[in-house]
Amino acid sequence: MKIHSTSHFKDEVKDRSYFTHWVKKLENKNDRKYDCYEIITSLGKTQVWGLNTKDEELDTLVIFPGARTTALFWDFDKGLDNLNHKMRIFMVETNGLPNLSEGSTPDIKSLDYGIWANEVFTKLKIEAAFIAGASFGGLICMKFGIVNPEKIKASFLLNPGCLQPFSLSFKNLYYNLLPILKPTKKNVLKFLDKAVFSKPNHKLSDFSEKMLVDYEAFAISCFKDRAQKPYYMDKQLEDVKVETYLLVGDKDLLFPYRKSIQNAKRKINTLKETKIYNNVGHGIETYDKAMNYIGEKIKNLR
Repeated sequence: MKIHSTSHFKDEVKDRSYFTHWVKKLENKNDRKYDCYEIITSLGKTQVWGLNTKDEELDTLVIFPGARTTALFWDFDKGLDNLNHKMRIFMVETNGLPNLSEGSTPDIKSLDYGIWANEVFTKLKIEAAFIAGASFGGLICMKFGIVNPEKIKASFLLNPGCLQPFSLSFKNLYYNLLPILKPTKKNVLKFLDKAVFSKPNHKLSDFSEKMLVDYEAFAISCFKDRAQKPYYMDKQLEDVKVETYLLVGDKDLLFPYRKSIQNAKRKINTLKETKIYNNVGHGIETYDKAMNYIGEKIKNLR
């Protein structure tokens, strides 16, 4: 696999230590210990967190996170409990994002992310599983659904970053650039309030919101991000061969939901259902009713 770019923490020892401490704070608050896997892939070391991973009798769900996030966002406020269905859950830390995986990334427009996802399955000894991806993670799910559809029982896309270009509206650009140009916690919180959540319907607890603000300020300030950003896969989507479920929030500034739905219906031949959540922002992976939906669908698809 050809490496396109490499991202990295500015101070590898100090910044990785900070992130490790951040994870421990989340574990303590959630009163659980995440299983921890370090596997070697074509992109170098890939970190994977897990819950119930030793119980092979359970259904398996593999999660791919969005850009400038960690897969552990999905478990803010014990959010994975909202699946209401006990499963083996693997939370993959995509290479090139601010996490403990190494920083190498392939060309985003190739199918290499799908090949990498298949390597993750192989190294974790997962024969077949349900997959879910938020934003950037949705793009990885679709690449995987082209390369190795036989390993995917169904794919759940949450405000994915592959169904249209990133919105260039003034409002979206303003709130996204604000914390990048001036990464204060105040500006990070403003971005989260305007683009990621939709209070009071879609929000986190005070503890989890602080954890998220701390992470984002850390990621922007301490991580040299050279990874390519999601793009509209367009005709590539026609090659996806797995049952796909699309979950969108009507307050998503980054990828406005109507266009995502329109393009999904036009391009994904295996699209089974679309779910729209009112007053929900881009960070739909933290929304309890979206998790309820995924868990219920998996129970019915077993």
